[in-house]
Amino acid sequence: MSERIPQIAHLDLDCFFVSVERITDPTLIGKPVAVGGTPEGRGVIASASYEARAFGVRSAMPMARALKLCPALVVVRGHHGEYGRISDRLYHRICEFAPLVERASIDEMYMDFTGCESLYGNDLPGFMHRLQMIVRTEFQLPCTIALASNKTVAKIAANAVKPAGVIAVPHGTEKDYLASMNIGVIPGIGKKTEEFLQGKGFRTVADLQARTEAELVALLGSHGSWISAAASGRGSTHIGGEEDAKSISREETFARDIGERQELERELHVLTEDVCSTLRSHGWKARTITLKLRYSDFTTVMHGRTVEPTNEDPVVFRTVCALLEEAQAPGEKIRLVGVRLSNFHGEEQMSLGLFPQDRKKQEVLKVVDSLRDKFGDGIIHLGKPQ
Repeated sequence: MSERIPQIAHLDLDCFFVSVERITDPTLIGKPVAVGGTPEGRGVIASASYEARAFGVRSAMPMARALKLCPALVVVRGHHGEYGRISDRLYHRICEFAPLVERASIDEMYMDFTGCESLYGNDLPGFMHRLQMIVRTEFQLPCTIALASNKTVAKIAANAVKPAGVIAVPHGTEKDYLASMNIGVIPGIGKKTEEFLQGKGFRTVADLQARTEAELVALLGSHGSWISAAASGRGSTHIGGEEDAKSISREETFARDIGERQELERELHVLTEDVCSTLRSHGWKARTITLKLRYSDFTTVMHGRTVEPTNEDPVVFRTVCALLEEAQAPGEKIRLVGVRLSNFHGEEQMSLGLFPQDRKKQEVLKVVDSLRDKFGDGIIHLGKPQ
């Protein structure tokens, strides 16, 4: 029996946060919109509409800078609990079409259709168009879908045809498909690596393809092996199910490095509200809380702590502040902070009925999430630092 050809699809929700906000507020349609923090609080952009991107507005950009680039920008604080719930619903719907589905993030999924060709009339590329229409019709969400032989090529192809694109990269054509693209399309080639490679004469993926793996390893270290494989159109075909979703995390890169502890704690509080709200939308509690720090010299460290299972903002916030106290020397400059929750337990495992005080807390948290979903994340805070 011949080996089955991998059929890996990548689905990317276009401007997901903005798209969700437009469902509840149609007046935002067609306008430059950004979801993120306030400029007064040095907030950054989590999602920007394509109308805003036309002015140079991008994700992770400081909101104050975005408003200078686009004075007409409509700023929305966001409803992260709702984003999580919609992502869950979409995930379960997609599972009805593909035997294996992996959520890469809240707005991206990989699907394995290997062996399913006959189910879709031996026309999987055509079904990708149908699937896009299902997402648009049932969820009112625009998306881009790419079909390829592996996750790497599918991801690159999706990025190449966004927004609202559909593409299928035929098997055996991966290397030629990538050849003319800029080297920056390869996952793992960040801005600094791209600048370094450009300084060495690399411009297109074809330039990378012209070098052996050994040459790229000599130039880039062990990372060169990954770049060599990706440039040649090779990548993983492993699709993990929902049980492989091991953590929920959010992070923020600052416009300038921050050394003041109080300022860092304010940023961590926003991230804590976000991850806790998402955690509760799944009906989970977490036992492991991790703080991520990137120092001014780009050194990145992770500090974690195991606690009693929790999904409460104040508990998580106190823990990350304690981890920050341990990890940051006084005045030491930080360029990125992140909060990650992992080691999940479902609420049914917590035996809440035995502890009335815990049940009351969960009821209060549900009210908090409901208020945030209705009026925005900034409407109410739990244990906000002064």
